[in-house]
This record gives sequence, C-alpha cells and structure tokens, in this order.
Amino acid sequence: MFNSFNARPEILWRQVWGLAALLAAIILSWMAYGFYQPKILQELEFVQLASWLGIVQGLLVAVIEPLIGRLSDRIQQRLGSRLPMIGVGVILSGLIFVTVSLLIEHNLPTGIRWILPVLMTAWVIAMIIFRSPAIALLTQFTPLAALPQANALLVFVLGLVGAIGVMWDTLLYSIGASITFLLGAIALVVGAYILQLFTPTHSFNFSTLNQDKSAQTPSVLLILIFAIGLATGFELNLLLSIFPQELQTQLPGLKVEFIAAEILLVSAIASIALGEWTAELGANKSMLLGLGTMTGLMGLTLLNDNHIIVIGLILAFGVSLSLVLISMIPLILGKIHPSHAGLGTGLYFGGSAGGTAIVSLLMKQIGITSVGAFLLAEVAFLVVFLCIFFSKKIPVV
Repeated sequence: MFNSFNARPEILWRQVWGLAALLAAIILSWMAYGFYQPKILQELEFVQLASWLGIVQGLLVAVIEPLIGRLSDRIQQRLGSRLPMIGVGVILSGLIFVTVSLLIEHNLPTGIRWILPVLMTAWVIAMIIFRSPAIALLTQFTPLAALPQANALLVFVLGLVGAIGVMWDTLLYSIGASITFLLGAIALVVGAYILQLFTPTHSFNFSTLNQDKSAQTPSVLLILIFAIGLATGFELNLLLSIFPQELQTQLPGLKVEFIAAEILLVSAIASIALGEWTAELGANKSMLLGLGTMTGLMGLTLLNDNHIIVIGLILAFGVSLSLVLISMIPLILGKIHPSHAGLGTGLYFGGSAGGTAIVSLLMKQIGITSVGAFLLAEVAFLVVFLCIFFSKKIPVV
C-alpha cells in the first residue's frame, strides 16, 4: 500500500515518517482542544467568551505564526537544526495541557477562573511554536522536485487521523476533558520523540547549513504567500463547515460528521496515488486544479437533487481536497529561498488561520448559506489564482 511513498530514493523517508508521527499528534491534540474548549468555558460561565475565543485565537495565530517561522529560520542558521525549537514548543504545550487537565478537575473559585482561558490561549501559542518549523523540515528531507510526493505522506496521515478524529466525539466525551488533555500531552511528547529518533543530525543530506544568509525574499512575494494561505484556508473551511450539512439534506441517511469524515478519508486514500502525479504536474497547476474543482463541486452540490450523486460528490470533494493539501507546502516552499522555509510556512499557516477565523466570524455574525459559501469560494479561488499568477513574475534573490 505504501510503495508509492518509497518510489523516490532521494527522499529521506524515515525522517518524513517521523514528521508524520508528530503531525498525527498535533492533529489529535487540536481536535481534543477544539472539542473541549467551548464546553469548559461554558462550565466556567464564560458563555460569551466560549463563542469568541476561538476566533480571537485564530487571528492571533495569523499574526504570530509568521514571526515564529522567521525565528526558526534564524535558529536553523545558527544551530544547524530546527529540532531545538520544536522540542521547546512540544514541552511547553505538553506542560500546559497537563496543567489544564489538573485544574479542570477542581472547582476553581470564581475569582481565578480566568486562568483557564489564558492557559488555553498560551497552549495555542505553544503549539504554533513548532508547527511551522516542523513542516519546514521537509526542505531538509527531500529535494524541491520531490516535495509533492513527500508531502503526500503527510496528507495521508492528516486525512486518516482527521477522519477518525471527527468520529471520536462520543469517545472524547466519555473519557472526560482531564484524561483527554493528558493523553494529548503524551501524544505530543511521543510524536516529538519519534521525530527526534528518526532524524539524527548526520541525516540532513539536503541541509540548509551552507545557504547564502544574505538571500532575500521580496516583500511582495511574502504578502502573496500570506494571501494564498488566507484564501485557501477560507475555502477549505467553507467546504468542511457548510457543505457536509448541504449534502446531508440530500442524503438524510448519512450524518454530517460521517460525511466530513468520508471527505477526509477519501483525501487520505487519494494522496497515495496523487503524490507522484502532482510532482509531474507542478504545485501551481495542481493547487489551482484542486481549488477550482472544489469550487465547481460546490456549485454542483447546490444544483443536485439526486441522492446517488451525493456519493460521487463526497468522493470528488475528497480527491480535490487531497490535491490542495498535497500542493500547498511544495507551492510555498518552491516560491521562496530555502533559508526562509520557516517564514514561508509560517506565513501560509498564519494566513490559513486567519481564513478559518474569518469563516467562523461570518458564521457567528451573519450566517453563511450554501449559496453564499459557493460565491465566497469563487472569490477565494480567484484570489489564489491571481496570487499564483503574479508570484511567477517575482524573482527570488
């Protein structure tokens, strides 16, 4: 099943698998956090904060993550590795998770209950300390031409773990917030340990140690990368927030959670075949093909009234999502100098977090209909198209 993930011997597959283990832990931790955050805040009588904290944190990530990515580049240049920064972030997030798990076991006095939302926000910041640096490691594990196939493995893990996680709400509720957060902390430490174990210092045969430190990435290109992340994150969140409900109305026998899980599962399975093909097609074209197809499928969903076609739409949404996820990191890393890999991934994920926050804000303030989501997705696709078009004309110094 995984032969396609080993077809390129120039990729350091052992290290990529280690990165995939850390990514799986990150996804599981975010899902646990996202499930329990509003419940904990409501129990502490922070009703208004429960609906706003996630939005505020998303906007905060949009600002902080590029700064963290740039810092990781400097650490890479000084120490020759991003692993120390990843280790610090994992330890901090794990400690905060454990602290929260202990605090929620006690009936905190009203006067100090504010400490939990503060710790939750600190946990989000701790998580982004190592997300961009970890993804930036791909530039050291694989040559640029093979990035799509290496990233396909990460997409496989993301889709598989995400699909399972969507269906885990009942399990999470049964084991309780305290145990869930403790398990999340353990998962992060184990994931980081596997990455460290699979990544000895001498294995960096694509190291950035000797890169030209005077290299510069034009500011306009950095803005375009952020905009690509913003628009892509915006459209992906429209897909997973709005259209599973629309598909469920056309096929009532399926639950909304099951439809979302199926889309993620299909994206994982499709990544096995799409990695090599995306490398041949190119990240720019495959990103536009994925987003364009996704937008068109949203329009078809609005016109559909046949429950059999719903199955086809779920499969097609999964394939288009896989194309986008496989393409996004190679697209970004292919547009900047390798010494700025952390900054590039930070800008992309920061923009994506901003897009997620904007979708949540629109849904909270005015609501988004399926038709509105389709029209907004068209705008997002146009933004990505224009950003990719103009980025091709900007040379990297």
